[in-house]
Amino acid sequence: MSNKNKNKNGIVYSTNPNQSFSDESRSDESISIPPIQQNLRVWRDSKSRAGKTATIIKGFIGNDSELEELGKKLKTKCGVGGTVKDGDIIIQGDFKVKITQMLIDWGYQAKAAGG
Repeated sequence: MSNKNKNKNGIVYSTNPNQSFSDESRSDESISIPPIQQNLRVWRDSKSRAGKTATIIKGFIGNDSELEELGKKLKTKCGVGGTVKDGDIIIQGDFKVKITQMLIDWGYQAKAAGG
């Protein structure tokens, strides 16, 4: 079954008339924590991307607008494209070292992870 028929909790259909579809995972994203408390991981990935390399930043805690803003800032500094999906920032190209250093300079706790 396609994901468009599912809600955020994974429930497709319920016979319970009192069923409420609250999304507990979104409540954590509304909380903003300062960059010094963020624990970010920077990955380099080329699997499932037709052999093209991408740099992925995982572990950001905050609202979507802050995540989008950080993604835009990283894309601008690297001079490449990218996107923000499912709480991760995906930057086109291999910028693992450069992005890790930029995040540390901006006050984030960032580590290079993966291969």
